Amino acid sequence: MLEEWIGEKWHGFITKHAEYDFPDARVELHDVRKMAGVFFRSLGGDAALRIESATDSEVHSKRTIIQQIAGTGKKIQYARRDEETLKLPESISMFPSRQLNTDLYLWLIALSAVPVTEGNWIQRNQHRTRQTLKRWPGLTFKYDQILAAHLEQRPNPEDLSDEEAAQEVAIREALSAPDKEVTLEYARRPPKPVTIWLHPAPDTQEVLNFRNPPEPDDSESDSEQESKNAEEQKKRKKGERTEMPDGSSGLMSFRLESLWSWAEFSKLDRTSTEDDDDDVASTFEDMDHITMAQDNKTIASKIKADLDLPASEFDDITLGEGIPVDEWDYKSRILQRDHCRIIPMISRDAEPMALPGRLYQQAHKIRRQFEMIRPHRHWMNRQYDGTELDLENYVNLLADRKNRQISMEMPVYRELNNKTRDMSCLLLADLSLSTDAHVSNTSRVIDVIRDSLFLFSEALSVTGDRFALHGFSSRNRNHVRFYDIKKFDDDYNDRIRGYIDAVKPGYYTRIGSAIRHATTLLKKQQTTQKLLLILTDGKPNDLDKYEGIYGIEDTRQSIIEAEKEGIRPFCITIDEKAGDYLPYLFGKNAYILVKKVKDLPIKLPMLYLHLT
Repeated sequence: MLEEWIGEKWHGFITKHAEYDFPDARVELHDVRKMAGVFFRSLGGDAALRIESATDSEVHSKRTIIQQIAGTGKKIQYARRDEETLKLPESISMFPSRQLNTDLYLWLIALSAVPVTEGNWIQRNQHRTRQTLKRWPGLTFKYDQILAAHLEQRPNPEDLSDEEAAQEVAIREALSAPDKEVTLEYARRPPKPVTIWLHPAPDTQEVLNFRNPPEPDDSESDSEQESKNAEEQKKRKKGERTEMPDGSSGLMSFRLESLWSWAEFSKLDRTSTEDDDDDVASTFEDMDHITMAQDNKTIASKIKADLDLPASEFDDITLGEGIPVDEWDYKSRILQRDHCRIIPMISRDAEPMALPGRLYQQAHKIRRQFEMIRPHRHWMNRQYDGTELDLENYVNLLADRKNRQISMEMPVYRELNNKTRDMSCLLLADLSLSTDAHVSNTSRVIDVIRDSLFLFSEALSVTGDRFALHGFSSRNRNHVRFYDIKKFDDDYNDRIRGYIDAVKPGYYTRIGSAIRHATTLLKKQQTTQKLLLILTDGKPNDLDKYEGIYGIEDTRQSIIEAEKEGIRPFCITIDEKAGDYLPYLFGKNAYILVKKVKDLPIKLPMLYLHLT
């Protein structure tokens, strides 16, 4: 007991003196997250960028003797920015003042709002610092305070070796004079982290580009190093050689969820598209068993994995060769003309059917509610022009003539008022692979979407409004599947119900292309009001780089294009994380989250009633 007590006291003492932070002045990221988002966007930052907590990174710089004894100083959380996120430390306590730690958060956010330029790590941060102070001079006083506090914590060059001292002097000059061109000669060990700058991505080795690799950590034993080598050895793949297949055995298809268990030949005979984000190494990381064969033919150096594709004789029916549509490149800020291709399709297995019995009661209730807004014909009397005589007024006219009280302007006609609702609505349903997920023991998301389409159609068929139903999914930019479930000129009947019943999960979600084609269809309608309802369960994504900000920005641009054409887009989603991106895409009043998926079939018609 005494030994444990002494050990605890020693650990607390040595750790306290090894750490150079101020716990009482600690500021947590969650305390400033809301302020950080507002501040970042007020500086012109990308509204789709997410602010997240940074992860721990290894520190290879020289540690003090006390840190080596205590075993601390090995990890740090760098602030960094990529295309989708701004990663900030979970907490900052390096300065004695809580206000100064908060100011450091704001300074890092301001740096991230400045576009990056070419150059090494130091040149990029000097450029960002110059531009930040130039654009927002009011931050100069804050920066001077942060810089002074940071320089006090950096090592004294006089206490370092010649190479490390030169390295430290160069960094101090770069910090104090952002306009000065500084050349950094890396020493055997990297410099102490510069916590008031943004750092490269975790896999970037630029900051570790020394003339010699760092020495092993003093506190790491030989047994630990051997254990690491053993772990690396386990990552080696099992392989075998075999004869080249003759190609007659075909390729077994499987569901994408089984990706972690597949093993097969890597020479795939299929069409592929350009993908700037391919990672061949990660593809082979997922293969437990690699079989190699040799022939005299060359193949491409990249691997494209797009499996679980049905043969053409079993796939749904395509209608034509495809329709080219544009796509927005947010990096170049240009609209890429005819970059994608819409493939109109209908379900092969659709058969005419009546409304499913499980929906009778709900459909009857919804039809009665919608009958109230159905326009009714009625006669308008006392008209100056019309299809029939208004007998009452005509008799009055004859009586006036007999009494020689003739009025030449008496209205004696009546007209049948047969006005209709001047509304067109296109419902675009996301039929991606994620709709195959279960929401209960007996139903999936696609089943809920199917029932929603049934009840929505029952409701609108009563009102007389023009409406169309379409679904979409995608495999890449050249294959965006666009299902014609019901066109505007089609009558809602058993044949359409058969197409609704035949909808099934597809592939990915290239929603921008689908919205553009839906906009084209709506533009052709001769109604004054045009509503585009988008039913989805997730974010935009596809195989070829249609991820993250790229997909979000293209979707947002397609919505802007629809609004310019006088079309009102509105999104219904069941994605619980939709609040992170849908306000940016549609606006805060142009989407709704249905938290209970099973309620979607009832809420969808009621939402239409509210919108129209």
